[in-house]
Amino acid sequence: MTYPAMASRFSQRLLGLRAKLLQRYEHGPFVRCLSGLYGCRWRRYERSRGQPEDCCCSKLEGASFALLVAAFCLTLLFLYFWGQAENDYNDFDWFNFGHLGFWFPWSVVLLVISAGFFTYVTVLMLLAVCLLSEGQKLHLHWSHKVGILISLIFSIAATAVLSDLWGEEWTTLLLSFQVTAPYLHLGGVLLMTSLAWPVALHVFRMISSVRRGLIVGVYLSVLLTLYLVPLGLYSPCIKQKGTLGPAPALIGHRGAPMLAPENTMMSFEKAVEAGSDGLETDVAISYDGVPFLMHDHNLQRTTNVQEVFPNRTGAPAAMFTWSELEGLNAGSWFLSQNPFGTAGSLRQEERQRAGNQSVCSLQDFLQLAGQAQKLVIFDLYRPPYGHPYSNSWIQRTLDVLYNVSSIQSSQVLWLPSDQRSWVHQSDPDLQQTSGTRLPLEELQRNNIVRLNLPYSSMSAELTREYSALNISTNLYVISQPWLYSLAWCTGVHSVTTNAPQLLRTLDSPLLLMSPEEYNLMWILTDLLSFMLVVVIFYFHRWRERRLAFCSDREVKQDNDCCRQNKPEMADIWSVSSSNCQTEKMLNLATVMEPSRQS
Repeated sequence: MTYPAMASRFSQRLLGLRAKLLQRYEHGPFVRCLSGLYGCRWRRYERSRGQPEDCCCSKLEGASFALLVAAFCLTLLFLYFWGQAENDYNDFDWFNFGHLGFWFPWSVVLLVISAGFFTYVTVLMLLAVCLLSEGQKLHLHWSHKVGILISLIFSIAATAVLSDLWGEEWTTLLLSFQVTAPYLHLGGVLLMTSLAWPVALHVFRMISSVRRGLIVGVYLSVLLTLYLVPLGLYSPCIKQKGTLGPAPALIGHRGAPMLAPENTMMSFEKAVEAGSDGLETDVAISYDGVPFLMHDHNLQRTTNVQEVFPNRTGAPAAMFTWSELEGLNAGSWFLSQNPFGTAGSLRQEERQRAGNQSVCSLQDFLQLAGQAQKLVIFDLYRPPYGHPYSNSWIQRTLDVLYNVSSIQSSQVLWLPSDQRSWVHQSDPDLQQTSGTRLPLEELQRNNIVRLNLPYSSMSAELTREYSALNISTNLYVISQPWLYSLAWCTGVHSVTTNAPQLLRTLDSPLLLMSPEEYNLMWILTDLLSFMLVVVIFYFHRWRERRLAFCSDREVKQDNDCCRQNKPEMADIWSVSSSNCQTEKMLNLATVMEPSRQS
């Protein structure tokens, strides 16, 4: 093939491609489906196509779309907030149990409802964006307007109530950004880049420069903010891999409460089998002086006291004798209430064993920890007024520790702050542990060697300061892998967890990358997004200008044609230059796909 022929063929293909780019297609069935789902307008005559001089919708529909965007943002915020609060779902359900008197997984119900509202609003958002991309005007059905309003009210009310009752969860939300922010940045940039197509399409079809400038300004402001977010991001997990310390030790919170009833021998044995480095519990003193394990101040939640002692259901647990406590069942509630949703995973023999658990004594607990060489830490509850041991509860606990158990004092993290100086003088080998964050001088004066703090106190800087004084840090209660990963990167020495069997399987933090790797990731993401946005805007600018030029040319030719009076001039017009034929080929014609009148 000769060079001129090849050039001619290439030119024809280029002209054909150019003609296709300058054609507007209306995808009939697709638009009908979008309009039907969004506004219940299934027939063609019910739909209206936007004109360059018109806005995409009326003022009422514009307000509805604004509410839709607000509902999308708020439902997304609440869903993310509640999803990250999963670590504390058990505490939320326990809180509701204390007020309602019965156990129900309200946390999961709230998660399902919020996910349902978010899915509904997201689908409407996608429908609206697709309709705008097809050049259609928005007409939201009244039922969807009601649904959007309900989802908006739900999100606002749920956020306000949880902020008032459980405000510390906002700290959890902020902590989660230290792990999820790199991925949220990537997702946000991808979303805004994909929105460049419908935004550019409408911007360059608008005649009003004010509206055009407003839309472009808002879009570019959001996009630029996303581009610059990584400059203000802090995460302890963005560090050189060689500087990562050992994984925090695991302390089973009341044993392994996901695998067995809390504070029972089975629960502590499961925690030991799962590889826990320590065991945590709560100690009360019975009316006849026997220390036993019980977290709640009464027996209603975790025993069958209502069946055995129906008149003493709300009585303090410490007002029962040990013989009465031994006769209670402390395991059947775990199977019936299924607090973590894990009871169904137990084998039949494990379910039978769990259902027959009884109240555990401190002596048996210490014996198990001593034999397994595990650390122990416990909250010690002072008996109520009128109790025979209300003034000697610490001495009674130490008697069990020294006289009837085989555990070493160095294995005990002594948490009670009452009579701390006397306890330290009596046994210097006990690891004095503080449950509050105190000035460094006071910690040293009280011989504190370990801090036991809520995970909301997590701070790499404070951890380093305490470590410099040989003070270890334990955080409670951490059961989600992302929180454990963050504690690992922060340099925490140990964590108290409900899920030792889960966290033990983590070989490295979920997010761990060097600063160089992260900088490369977000810079490449921003650059690629910027180039795509520029290309999309340039394409729509070029396309709309060419369409306007061809349209004006066609109108001019039609006017000239109407002024031709002589018959012979028709022949001259019909054999005009080939350029006219080219312009006709490039002419804007809305290409309608065959669609049946509904």
